[in-house]
Amino acid sequence: MKINIIGFYKIKKINKLKKRQNLLKTFFYKSLVKGIVILSSEGINGTIAGEKNNVNKCITYIKKKFYIKEFDSKNFSKVKYQPFKRAKIKIKKEVVPIGLKLTTLQKKEHRYVEPKNWNKLIKNKDVMVIDVRKTMEFKLGTFENATDVGVKNFRQFPSFFKKLNKNKKIAMFCTGGIRCEKAANFLQKKGFKEVHQLKGGILNYLNTIKKNKSLWRGECFVFDKRVSLKHKLIPGNYIICSACRTPVSLKERNSRKYVEDISCPNCYDKLTKNKKNKLLMRKQQKNYLKYNLK
Repeated sequence: MKINIIGFYKIKKINKLKKRQNLLKTFFYKSLVKGIVILSSEGINGTIAGEKNNVNKCITYIKKKFYIKEFDSKNFSKVKYQPFKRAKIKIKKEVVPIGLKLTTLQKKEHRYVEPKNWNKLIKNKDVMVIDVRKTMEFKLGTFENATDVGVKNFRQFPSFFKKLNKNKKIAMFCTGGIRCEKAANFLQKKGFKEVHQLKGGILNYLNTIKKNKSLWRGECFVFDKRVSLKHKLIPGNYIICSACRTPVSLKERNSRKYVEDISCPNCYDKLTKNKKNKLLMRKQQKNYLKYNLK
């Protein structure tokens, strides 16, 4: 059975957050759909997964209850397994955390760049290409000539731009577009003259542009069991380390420091003996349940 996955977001003013949260929880539970949805007074952002008809019902329900004609961005893919454990509907102060509450998100259509026009833009030597994701995500994959903002979380994002010339042409991108919505509006508010963002983010680009014409290098990190995606949004080769929760590549899994469910090259030397013993016990319990509950 194929599991349908839809990622979406909409920037708009939303009220009665608690009531809407409860409505979504109930509907998702009845529909057997899992995933994560963030609600904020600034908008809605989510990725949900389930059987095709159930997912479509949830999308229709969200549009109806939130008075949405079309999402600002939506991406679609399929996998053979459910990438989420449960449905989580969270209320946050910001739809994505930047540490600054923007009361008005001015949408300027000219700043959105379609995937088919993205390559030409980022090849321009006068354009600074900025990856607004975390450094961990940047390391898995990014566009040619892209700059890592060097942050562990999005709240640190504003500090990177204090040293930049406001007349510099900027082309920014993120996973699905939502972080760029916030970042672009922040920069425009701070006086940056020309800010462009990849419409629909990396996922839209990977789903649209053929691999032989792509300027993307590596894999794209996602926050679910798929871990990373390649062109056409096919699940990639990374897994998550049980100890430090960082992505582990195929090459790293061939290292002597990689022990399944216990350690990886990123954390092997940092783990205490006590921590390793706890992880070993958990692994043994996991294997016991696996082979005795068949």
